[in-house]
Amino acid sequence: MPETKMIVNLSNRHVHISKEDLEALFGKGHQLVKTKDLVQPGQFACAETVTIKGPKGAFENVRILGPERKETQCEILASDQFKLGVPACPVRESGQLDGSAPFEIIGPKGSIKKEQGLIIAKRHIHFSTTDAQRFGVTDKQVVSLKVGGERGAIFLNVVCRVNPSYALECHIDFDEGNAVGVGNGTLGEIVQI
Repeated sequence: MPETKMIVNLSNRHVHISKEDLEALFGKGHQLVKTKDLVQPGQFACAETVTIKGPKGAFENVRILGPERKETQCEILASDQFKLGVPACPVRESGQLDGSAPFEIIGPKGSIKKEQGLIIAKRHIHFSTTDAQRFGVTDKQVVSLKVGGERGAIFLNVVCRVNPSYALECHIDFDEGNAVGVGNGTLGEIVQI
């Protein structure tokens, strides 16, 4: 019988940044400063923060996550749309930016307007190849995830992301976690409905 349980961690709004945009915001030759490793190997929180601006409002001190990416993207919470003024922000997997919402990023040395790259992250589970075999799932497979507790719930449409370098971990965002009363380190379980 395949395994079903994994750790669930909550994701807050954050930015993944390209080298070009990093230099535009922080100055030529700037390198990201790692403050904390994340669960996913090679991923880390940075000392650098930026302001994310939409047509109606902004969020200050939004953390950059490293390492640098090919394209800049900002992942926000669904509830952030109202303050920013971007009601049509799409729910997407990280890196799927075509047709996503525009936004502005403001750093200490400059600002840039992006034509796309603002998304609400689709809930997902990271699996190494070995973990995927143990759980009986494949890359891009969509599953349901059950979390317990007083306000327990079943999340539908959770994408399995399989890569040899991944560590077993589920990501939902703070809106989703708060709605069902779960925090970092909660156990989630893949269920059949």
